[in-house]
Amino acid sequence: MHVIRHGEVENPDKILYGRQPGWRLSDRGREMALSIGDWSNSIDLGALYVSPLQRAQETAAPIALAHNIAITTDERLIEASNIFEGKAFGVGDGVLRHPSAWKYLWNPWRPSWGEPYEEQINRMFGAIFSARDAAQGKDAICISHQLPIWILRSAIESRRLIHDPRKRECSLASVTSVHFDDEDFISGLTYSEPVRHLLPGKK
Repeated sequence: MHVIRHGEVENPDKILYGRQPGWRLSDRGREMALSIGDWSNSIDLGALYVSPLQRAQETAAPIALAHNIAITTDERLIEASNIFEGKAFGVGDGVLRHPSAWKYLWNPWRPSWGEPYEEQINRMFGAIFSARDAAQGKDAICISHQLPIWILRSAIESRRLIHDPRKRECSLASVTSVHFDDEDFISGLTYSEPVRHLLPGKK
C-alpha cells in the first residue's frame, strides 16, 4: 500500500488552500506527477484511490494512464479541515500575526484549529484498507495530503501526534509505503522520494 502526497501546487501567494476547490498543480507539480507515473511502472497496481481535490486528481492521472486503471475517488483521503484555509499563513507574515486568530491555538493536541487527529487516523485507515482489499493481492496506491499522511504514519509508528509541521517527513509527491504480513497485519513502513530531483532546494 503506497500513500502518495500530491505534487506541487500553483500558489505564489502562499495561501493555506486546505479543502478549497480549484487549486491545480504548478508546472513543476505536473512534472512531479509524470515522474510518479513513471515510478508506478515498477509495481503491479490493482487499485488507485484518490482524494477528491483537484491537485490529487491531477497527480493521479499519469498513474491511471500508465496502468489503464480507473481512479476511485475517496472522500476519506481529503485534506484535513482547518479554520485558517483561504488565508496567508505563517508566523509574523500571515493570519497568525492577528490576535483574533490566537483563540484557535489553545489546544495543539486536538488540534483546536482543525480536524481532530483521531478523526484523520480513522478515515485514513479506512481508505487504505479499502484500497488494499480492492487491489486483490496486488499493490494499491492512495493519493492524499501531507497532514493526513503524516498523522497516519505517526499512528502506525506509535509516535506523538503533536508535532512541528516543519519536521514532517512527507515531501511533495513522496511515497509512504505501508507493508502487510501474510495475515494482513501491518508489518512495517518505508518512505521514499521518487521525485527528489524536482523538489525545491534539493538535488
